[in-house]
Amino acid sequence: MKNTWMVSAFAAAAVTLGSSAAFAAAQGSAAEAKSMLQKAVVALKADKAKALSQFTKGENGFRDRDLYPFCGGADGTFTAHPTLTGKSMKDLKGSDGEPVGTRLYDSAKEGEISEVEYVWPKPGASAPSPKVSYVTKVGDQVCAVGYYK
Repeated sequence: MKNTWMVSAFAAAAVTLGSSAAFAAAQGSAAEAKSMLQKAVVALKADKAKALSQFTKGENGFRDRDLYPFCGGADGTFTAHPTLTGKSMKDLKGSDGEPVGTRLYDSAKEGEISEVEYVWPKPGASAPSPKVSYVTKVGDQVCAVGYYK
């Protein structure tokens, strides 16, 4: 009887730990988001037009679960985004109405990576979740990669 209980307890723990790991793997981490932004900077410096196209299409490793780079030009318009290219990045508002786009532009500095926290729905969801975007400036582009906390 005792052995059956212990086997059941270990099985339950394994399922719980496995589920937690699977959930965590379903979304990108802070380190993965920062790494993707660093890769995006290198791609932008090598060939801006090609990089922006790859970001939008999610090609060349620029889409990983809920991680993707997005950029806006000097005029505040998205130059790369899976669904918002051509729309105003500067006017982007978070789920709570906070001016996320303005904060991203204000935080972006050439050669530096800053963090901007806001609330935004996870892909496929409508409820807002805490999100952090790493943001930088590369020439005339303000680019970021965000992850959910």
